[in-house]
Amino acid sequence: MLETGVDYEAMTAEALVARVLSDSGGVGVCLTSSFQTEDMVVLHILRRFLRDVPVIFLETGYHFKELIAYRDRMVKEWGLNLVNAMPSTTVAEFEGQFGKLHIVQPTECCRVRKVEPLMRSLEPFDWWFTGLRREQSPTRAGLKKVEDHRTPTGKQMKKVSVLADWDWARVTKYAETEGIPRLELYDRGYTSIGCEPCTAIPEAGADPRSGRWGGKKLECGIHTFSEKS
Repeated sequence: MLETGVDYEAMTAEALVARVLSDSGGVGVCLTSSFQTEDMVVLHILRRFLRDVPVIFLETGYHFKELIAYRDRMVKEWGLNLVNAMPSTTVAEFEGQFGKLHIVQPTECCRVRKVEPLMRSLEPFDWWFTGLRREQSPTRAGLKKVEDHRTPTGKQMKKVSVLADWDWARVTKYAETEGIPRLELYDRGYTSIGCEPCTAIPEAGADPRSGRWGGKKLECGIHTFSEKS
């Protein structure tokens, strides 16, 4: 459970990271990253305190080639401790069995190729850092900076969203100030980037995540299949 009497919500991102790594001794800590700007900002802050923090990436097999190239570039330039969370089947095997599941049953596709691999990858860890922000979508409006979570196996862990109260302008300003390379897909108009077949450029003024899954849903499930406890 969360430590009582600690006001995590009042802490800056840097102070919260420092507190968590002090409490944990830097052990059992990971970051899930889609290599979008929010995640790169969290990673940049984390690496000030824990240089080799494990970075879990969901390798679904459906990502934009530009995203994979950016991931590989940053792994090399920053010397990242990358953990590729892999589904149990290749894309060819998967589509041979289920067809284009991302079209007819996107939630099930996400469960098999994102949620299940992530939950397996989280098992060794006790502290799960994310780049989630309240501003991103209505489904994240009530996000707390630190929450107790339980995975489907019953694993108890703490989920830490240090940028929960940041807006996009603050995220981009930090990235620019610190010289974090920019993923080129943003320059093409994408605002929330997932698997290529399920990601579109949203309409002007629309919710940043409205381009995901044809606007039919806002979450893939990796932040809803684990339960708050």
